[in-house]
Amino acid sequence: MAEITRIFDFPYYQLETYNLEKAFTTKYSGEWKSISSQEYINKANVISRGLLKLGVQPNDKVAVISSTNRTEWNVLDIGVLQVGAQNVPIYPTIAAEDYEYILNHSEAIYCFVSDSEIVKKLNTIKENTKLKNVYTFDDIEGENNWNDVLKLGEDNTNQSEVESRKKAVKPNDLATLIYTSGTTGKPKGVMLSHNNLVSNVLDSEKRVPFDYGKSKSLSFLPVCHVFERMILYLYQYCGVEVYFAESIEAMSDNLKEIKPNVMTAVPRLYEKVYDKIIAKGSDLTGIKKKLFFWAVELGLKYEPYGKNGWWYEKQLKLARKLIFSKWKEGLGGNLDLMVSGSAALQARLTRIFAAAEMPIMEGYGLTETSPVISVNDQRNGGFRIGTVGKIIDNVEVKIAEDGEILVKGPNVMQGYFKDSKKTDEVMTGDYFHTGDIGEICNEGFLKITDRKKEMFKTSGGKYVAPALIENRFKQSRFIEQIMVIGEGEKMPAALIQLNFEFVEEWAKRHNLSFNSKNEIIINDKLITRIQEEIDEANTHFGKWEQIKKFEITPDIWSIDAGHLTPTMKMKRKVIKEIYKDLIEKIYRP
Repeated sequence: MAEITRIFDFPYYQLETYNLEKAFTTKYSGEWKSISSQEYINKANVISRGLLKLGVQPNDKVAVISSTNRTEWNVLDIGVLQVGAQNVPIYPTIAAEDYEYILNHSEAIYCFVSDSEIVKKLNTIKENTKLKNVYTFDDIEGENNWNDVLKLGEDNTNQSEVESRKKAVKPNDLATLIYTSGTTGKPKGVMLSHNNLVSNVLDSEKRVPFDYGKSKSLSFLPVCHVFERMILYLYQYCGVEVYFAESIEAMSDNLKEIKPNVMTAVPRLYEKVYDKIIAKGSDLTGIKKKLFFWAVELGLKYEPYGKNGWWYEKQLKLARKLIFSKWKEGLGGNLDLMVSGSAALQARLTRIFAAAEMPIMEGYGLTETSPVISVNDQRNGGFRIGTVGKIIDNVEVKIAEDGEILVKGPNVMQGYFKDSKKTDEVMTGDYFHTGDIGEICNEGFLKITDRKKEMFKTSGGKYVAPALIENRFKQSRFIEQIMVIGEGEKMPAALIQLNFEFVEEWAKRHNLSFNSKNEIIINDKLITRIQEEIDEANTHFGKWEQIKKFEITPDIWSIDAGHLTPTMKMKRKVIKEIYKDLIEKIYRP
């Protein structure tokens, strides 16, 4: 097998090394349907031939917008890349005007979409773009289907042209434009080459304990997210079967149906899984409930490599047998590894899931670094709670004088598309400025302490790192989202979005009833209870960092309402604008 230097080399490597019967599996109309390594390649070649007949030239841009991860996405990806064109994934949840901006900025000429919801949104702005055509994965009346392109490619007489196009693609050629979901301003088009992504796959592979050719994965994170996309290439390289989750609602069922060995997600999902498990435990009674929470308390003290001593390990063995084994069963029974990226993971989740023998290996990276910079690995002492692991091979990290993490390596992007000014702002020579503040300990573990842009000074001149504080406060079951504010003010304060599901359950237990969310957020008993949570969390911080006041927001923070980015990060500017009256109430009552 020739060396892997371009993204489309992965499927051919998989065919030669593992020849999987089920390379990708998606559920259609209630039935799981798989394609083999060979079918994957065959279909990608059919797409490549079809694209050539549509007149797609090297460096043309083909956009793809899909609400769910699915086999078609991967087939199309390889089909596009093989002809020297570039794949432009777009988050399905962004507004129609953002579709328009990205399609125009990238100069995409074709767009492939998953379903009628996206088609409806896309059709409102399609005329304002350079799109020659839109193709759908689902059968939608009155719309062109991607099968039209497959039909065009059935005639294999131009396969030799596909082969010559493939040969012409060099490792440093542009492979994709990934538009960052940006917490501020217009999205930026991150230019990633074949080598950026290939090197990141090969350098990350040493950190994943797969059973090569036998492991099963559940793919849930949107594949337009660079983290999941790189992981999908990694799965292909390691011969891991990929099953696509239907939706967040169906996750639990999918886990039980597929029984995966590995899955990837953002911290928010792991928080929800944990909250559901705890809610089930709260419904137990008597000795069962006592045992459940004894195991939880034990799990929250977990340290890897037997650091807590033999007595702790003895108790843990019992807790695993009686309680944690049931957690594992509820998540399919075979989940040996979970991977987390995109935002900071609460240390308590790292502890409890590792105690339950389903360790979450937290990693760190950005779209601009393809994405992995560092990742934890349980083997060889490479796992440290509260860190994002050790830096991967061939990537260099240095900490600037102001604490910012700078990164150099083959994974660093080629720049921002059509924006040399913004590119220059984040590059110093070969070093990329991550915008994150961190430190590297003596043993080589990287720790993120905050976002440089998010840190602020109070009027007393004290620096506050909101992400650290927010992560601590979110450990309360009452709090779904929290944003620490206070730039230029005399003290930090917080806007809180309640976990309404839990609050309703709490209210029932305390014989309280509410007719609306507006009634909930002004209830004195609840506010007193939240204050207790705040007081407890405040004990972990210096006086100048403690939350002195808070306001509860009446609505749920969501992607659709603009509070959150598609990767569930808070849009701080937007949230401040939406709740400016509440902020005034805090600081100028």
